[in-house]
Amino acid sequence: MNLLHIDSSPLGTASVSRQLTAEIVRAWRDADPGTKVVYRDLAAAPPDHLTGELMQVVKFRNLEHLNQRQRDELALTDALVDEFLAADVVVIGAPMYNFSVPTQLKAWIDRICQAGRTFRYTETGPVGLAGGRKVIVASARGGRYAGTPMETAIDHQEAYLRAVMGFVGITDVSVIRAEGVAMGPEVRAKALEAAGRDIERLAVPVPA
Repeated sequence: MNLLHIDSSPLGTASVSRQLTAEIVRAWRDADPGTKVVYRDLAAAPPDHLTGELMQVVKFRNLEHLNQRQRDELALTDALVDEFLAADVVVIGAPMYNFSVPTQLKAWIDRICQAGRTFRYTETGPVGLAGGRKVIVASARGGRYAGTPMETAIDHQEAYLRAVMGFVGITDVSVIRAEGVAMGPEVRAKALEAAGRDIERLAVPVPA
C-alpha cells in the first residue's frame, strides 16, 4: 500500500489540518504497518503558480527550445503526477481559506491535472484516468458551515476537492472535518474530538 501525504497549511504546529493528516496517516499505518508513505509539504516547498510561460510547457507540452527553468518546472510537474499516480491512497490537508483551499494546494492541483495522464478529453467530454485510488481530505474550518444554506453557497473547499478528484476519475473520497476551530477553545476541542472519532472509523483495506 502506497500513501501520499499532502499538507498545505502554512501554520506549522498551529495547523489543525496538519494535526488531522498526521492522525489519519498514523491510523492507516497502525492498521497496515507495511504502508509506504511519501510526504509532500506544499507550504514548505510550494509549486509555482502557472504563468503563461509555464502553461505552454507543463500543460500544453510545447517542448521545443526549453530553458533551464522550463526544464526544471516540467520535471517537477512530472514528479508530482508520478507521486499522485503511484499512491493507492492520498491524504490531503485542506484548511478552508476564504471559502476555498490554500493557494499552495491549488498550485499542486494545477500540476496534477494533466491531460493524457490523469484525464483525457473525448468527443463526449472529459474522462478521468486516475480512478481506483482513495482520497481522504482533512478539512479544517474556522467557522461552522456543514449542512447549512451558507455552505451550499460558499463552499469552494470540500466541494471543489470532490469535483477535482471526480474529474480525474476518483470517486472514493472521504472527508474528515473539524469545524469551528476559531470559535474558542471549547468548540475547537469538541471539533477535534469529533474528527478523531471519524478517523477511528476509517475503513483501512489491509492486504491478506
